[in-house]
Amino acid sequence: MNIATPSTPINISALSKFPNLATATADEGAKRWSIAALTGLFELPFADLMFRAQEVHRAHHAANKVQLSTLLSIKTGGCPEDCGYCSQSARHGEAERESLLDLDEVIAAAQAAKEGGASRFCMGAAWRGPKDRDIDNVAAMISAVKGLGLETCVTLGMLKDGQAARLKDAGLDYYNHNLDTAPEFYGQVISTHSQQDRFDTLGKVREAGIKVCCGGIVGMGETRAARISLLAELANMETPPESVPINNLIPMPGTPLADAPPIDPFEFVRMIAVARISMPESMVRLSAGRTEMNDELQSLCFLAGANSIFYGDKLLTGDNPEATRDTQLFGRLGIQPA
Repeated sequence: MNIATPSTPINISALSKFPNLATATADEGAKRWSIAALTGLFELPFADLMFRAQEVHRAHHAANKVQLSTLLSIKTGGCPEDCGYCSQSARHGEAERESLLDLDEVIAAAQAAKEGGASRFCMGAAWRGPKDRDIDNVAAMISAVKGLGLETCVTLGMLKDGQAARLKDAGLDYYNHNLDTAPEFYGQVISTHSQQDRFDTLGKVREAGIKVCCGGIVGMGETRAARISLLAELANMETPPESVPINNLIPMPGTPLADAPPIDPFEFVRMIAVARISMPESMVRLSAGRTEMNDELQSLCFLAGANSIFYGDKLLTGDNPEATRDTQLFGRLGIQPA
């Protein structure tokens, strides 16, 4: 399966209020979203972009609801990959290496997440890809978490033939495997595998009937053109990801990107808004990096169409806002957990 194959043309009428965008797809034939069209969105006056994103958001999602997901590292550190942003890499990271968690530990964490209001429980393991015996252990975790009434998501790296089907049989709802960045920038961030390797795993996930969670990271030194290219890859998949996490880089000590300069906050909001417009039915998740965002910036992201967050004090190895801070912000904004 070529998961990146475009299928249907852009809805020109949906852009009729912005004539400069209505003809911006001619150079790329039948793709849903051309580079020209996405560039046109990024270049809109900020208020116009936010207005358009809200229109799309309200047409496809509840206006004031945000999904709460909790992320647990079930196997930390020691990954052989060299992803420049990741502290779990054995090549440069500083995360302490830990073995796979016991099933009882995972069940306890999932129960606590549910009691805290989360509706999806995500489990991540620092592997290049799981071995078959690892799949057996993770499958047991998926079944147990599913039994608690939570949606399940895992990120385990690159999958071999047959492994996705085994995860599906265990009850897996979503598989996370991010594209990370634009194809033309990918080699500057990761050299131990190609972006095509990621597409290959996503194809296996789709063939198994599992929903796709796939997004990227901004603030790694990429240009706006590279961010647009990443969104084009995502939006023009044969079926766009059901869940699209947009991560704002957390510069981790010891990694090659530890000193990366932060992205402009308004540029980050534009990324959220264009993701919402170009993938109208997807859940757009405001993911890593929220600890460095003030309430006003997060509020703009929700206004731009973000309707999912990671909830809880910890991501895989990075910090996340305290749950009480999120609860207070939701109360101030009139947002309900979904």
